[in-house]
Parts: sequence; structure tokens; C-alpha cells
Amino acid sequence: MPELARLRLDHAPALLAFERENRAYFAASVPDRGDAYFAEFDERLRALLAEQEAGVCHFHVVVDGDGEILGRVNLVDVADGSAELGYRIAEKATSRGLATDAVRQVCLLAATEYGLTSLRASTTADNPGSRAVLARTGFVPTGEIVLDGRPGVGYVRDLTGAAVRATVHSR
Repeated sequence: MPELARLRLDHAPALLAFERENRAYFAASVPDRGDAYFAEFDERLRALLAEQEAGVCHFHVVVDGDGEILGRVNLVDVADGSAELGYRIAEKATSRGLATDAVRQVCLLAATEYGLTSLRASTTADNPGSRAVLARTGFVPTGEIVLDGRPGVGYVRDLTGAAVRATVHSR
């Protein structure tokens, strides 16, 4: 059973393999990271871990029993009790509930460990899988937006009180 783990430096080889193996798949629904991301991967990872240490971001990976990374769930731009949620699951691991489970876990961590009271998220309008994950995990649409020139939908998730625990534990 895959587990959610806080991103660490020793995840670097598996994380790079995950990003390379799924680059084309991810680029079909989100902007491509570009060649520089891969060329400067180690430096970028160290910078992300420094941001995490400073509490500006919280990065997580979904890891299987063999240490292979099957997904990422990140909280970025942490400020004033809120953060932006982003996630991606490997193509070969889709349609197994991994994104939903991982987002639920991160919502609980955001409320209980990171002291956040709300999360924001967005997805393109033509990404029904992502929209379903957000709906299943308690995010509500806030309106239409534009994401890199494409129609999208913004979402928000309340993390206060029983609201987060009810959604995290429901299936």
C-alpha cells in the first residue's frame, strides 16, 4: 500500500525518475516543467527543501513499498493560514484512488500539523479526474479562472473544526 511521506533529499533519485517517466503525461494537462527543471533538478530540490524547512511550503510524495514515487502532493505559498494545493499522480497509478487518499491525508496534515485553516486549488476545466478528486475531498468551486491560457476552475477547502475530519475519513 503506497504511503504519503514528507519530501526528503534521499527521495531525489526516485523523484527525478517519476518526473521524467511522466513528463509527457503531465504536459497533456499542466504546463511542462521545461528542460531546465531536469538539468537543474538537484539544485531545485535543495531550494524546495529549504522552503519547506522555512515553512513556506510543504512537499509530500506518495511512495510504494519499493521506494518508487507514484505521486506528489504539495502545499505552496503558505501564508495567513492558507496554502495552494497541487498534486500529480503517475500515469500508471491513476484510477486507483491514490490522489484522493493523498489529498485527504494532506488536508488533515494541513489542519493538524501545519496549522492551516483553508486550502486553495485549481484545475483546467478539461481535467475531470482532478475535478473529481477535489470534489471528493471537500473542495468547493469558487468560479471560473484561466490557467496558462486555458479555461479552469478555482476551488477552496475549509480546514476548520469537524469539516476536515469528516471529509478525510469519508470514502
